[in-house]
Amino acid sequence: MTLPGPGRFPYSAIVDRPDFDWPGGKRLAVYIALNLEHFAFGEGLGAELAPGGPQPDVLNWAWREYGNRVGVWRMLDLFRQYEIPLAILVNSEIYDHCPEVMDAFRARGDEVVGHGRANAERQGILSEAEENTLIKESTGVLTEQEGRPPKGWLGPWIPESAITPDLLEENGYEYVLDWCMDDQPIWMKTRSGGRILSIPYAQELNDIPQIVARKLEGEQFADMVVSGFKRQMMNAEKQPIIFSVCLHAYLMGQAHRLESLERILDTISRNTEKTWLTRPGDIALAFKALSAK
Repeated sequence: MTLPGPGRFPYSAIVDRPDFDWPGGKRLAVYIALNLEHFAFGEGLGAELAPGGPQPDVLNWAWREYGNRVGVWRMLDLFRQYEIPLAILVNSEIYDHCPEVMDAFRARGDEVVGHGRANAERQGILSEAEENTLIKESTGVLTEQEGRPPKGWLGPWIPESAITPDLLEENGYEYVLDWCMDDQPIWMKTRSGGRILSIPYAQELNDIPQIVARKLEGEQFADMVVSGFKRQMMNAEKQPIIFSVCLHAYLMGQAHRLESLERILDTISRNTEKTWLTRPGDIALAFKALSAK
């Protein structure tokens, strides 16, 4: 019996791969991803603070919107304080809804990553034409607003169709963050005969699965991140790897979680002599150069 698989990459044990170093001779590449998301009022998808009632679900929509109005600015203060570079995973609707937010991150020089049009919809259930339109529309907004096309993509709710990597590669994307099966970048085959790079994006060290799904609090989330960071610094002595922390403004931007976020940032910033604090686009560029050798 042969079980079906994605067919885009073979099995590869991390202990059997060629060794390499990240830039500067570092062994652990670290990046922090901040999701900036917009949600439809009265319809569509969205994380829930409490079980939602009939639409319009004022409680849960307003809770999510707190991230765009307040939480993101509190988090930005801490990112500035610790001089942390970021990957901003942005719904293209954010540019119309709250452009001031993107102005602030553009001024810092943070990397902008495509994250669909809005997190009120999934791309994996669409037809090929509809999914391609979603990618093109959101990419066009980011390109116009930032003056350059995004290199990377994270699907809203990570619901890929069978052809999502193909469509991304055909639309000029160099890497995708949807797949969490490894600690190193993995090349994925596409139907054109080309390839797209999968860069690890944490689901365990991600505030939505922990705080929303598992009902943990900021202190417990920070404990997990700090513990994982310390262990991955040790693991990186054997293999060069990636460590990511994935955040949402309406979760870690809440006042009672900011102290926990500060502990995470303080731990990471105190270890930059041993780690490469970077962005996924820079990781993709470095790995592509290594793959060409």
